[in-house]
Amino acid sequence: MYPDIVIERFKRHFGHAPELVVRAPGRINLIGEHTDYNAGLVLPAAIDKAVYFAVSPREDTQLDFLALDLDAQYRGDLRQLAPSDAGWPDYLLGTLSELLRKGHRPGGVEVVFGGDLPPGAGLSSSAALETGFLYALNQLFHLGLFKQDVIKIARQAENNFVGTQCGIMDMFAAVMGRADRAICLDCRSLEFDYYPFETQDYALVLCDTGVRRRLGDSAYNKRRAECETGVALLQEYFPGIESLRDTPPELIRAERELLPDPVYQRCLYVAEEIARVEMACADLETGDWRALGARLYESHAGLRDLYAVSCPELDFLVAQTLDMPEVAGARMMGAGFGGCTLNLIQTEAVGDCIHKLGLAYRKAFDRELKTHTVQLSEGVLAYE
Repeated sequence: MYPDIVIERFKRHFGHAPELVVRAPGRINLIGEHTDYNAGLVLPAAIDKAVYFAVSPREDTQLDFLALDLDAQYRGDLRQLAPSDAGWPDYLLGTLSELLRKGHRPGGVEVVFGGDLPPGAGLSSSAALETGFLYALNQLFHLGLFKQDVIKIARQAENNFVGTQCGIMDMFAAVMGRADRAICLDCRSLEFDYYPFETQDYALVLCDTGVRRRLGDSAYNKRRAECETGVALLQEYFPGIESLRDTPPELIRAERELLPDPVYQRCLYVAEEIARVEMACADLETGDWRALGARLYESHAGLRDLYAVSCPELDFLVAQTLDMPEVAGARMMGAGFGGCTLNLIQTEAVGDCIHKLGLAYRKAFDRELKTHTVQLSEGVLAYE
């Protein structure tokens, strides 16, 4: 088990047992992609794939990080925080930077981390790193942070230090997750409700394309800017609009002449996706899994055609499921340009569907298809 592996490696590397072990989950997003930074609604959940941290404080200001899965080490000093050439330490360094900026006083720290959460697969390994490390620092140095503080500081670390202008969804799901529950989060007010995801008839399966992208180098920030441009153009005629949250799809279509391409397509997708989240919540309440699956297909079509963040591998995997009646729905998940598809599959047919998808993917792309069946789990916590 990964916790035991991380603990044992910590002991070998530092010569003593860690003071604290923390589990930080990845997340899926059932629906509501790219709506978070538009002050919209999202429907994420923490999952049973996670990063585990073994951590101890130091008596000086030295930092010693060991990324077990990368077999990579970083050494630095709390008094001289700067982005690293390696990239991965920045998610930890950024949290320390934000804590110091807010007047907190963490000390030096020894860290070993690793887990079964594949990086770059769209499962938000970055948010797991940030929230898990913050949780550990909060416990070790008695910082007095509440859950909402951890969420906000983790987001600020990614925005300000890593340089990815992400929304708050990933961090929120990692911290606030519950077993067998999805979270409908209002990204404007941060109000939220839990919706039941309790069924033995359907399973959630992730199909990993193996295509990796780094958000900071992708079109993620460009998409955000295009949405902001759309809001600015609409505000000239509708001053009450603060974000795309305030623009129902009907308004976007009616004001087509105000929005140039591709700004119109980006705004229409976001408006339609926010509406789909509301409908998906109703589907969960009634247990209408086929209706929920249909929303997933609609979401993928919008991400592919309007938001233009898909890729051939993602589109291929979703298209393959259209001929599988056992699959209620599928879509790309995450920021896009790679990562995973999310599939809602009848439980008894999971093995057969994975086999068929794997054969087709190998034939089309000469690449093995990795899959992960996931369950909804608790958020970040100390591992006992």
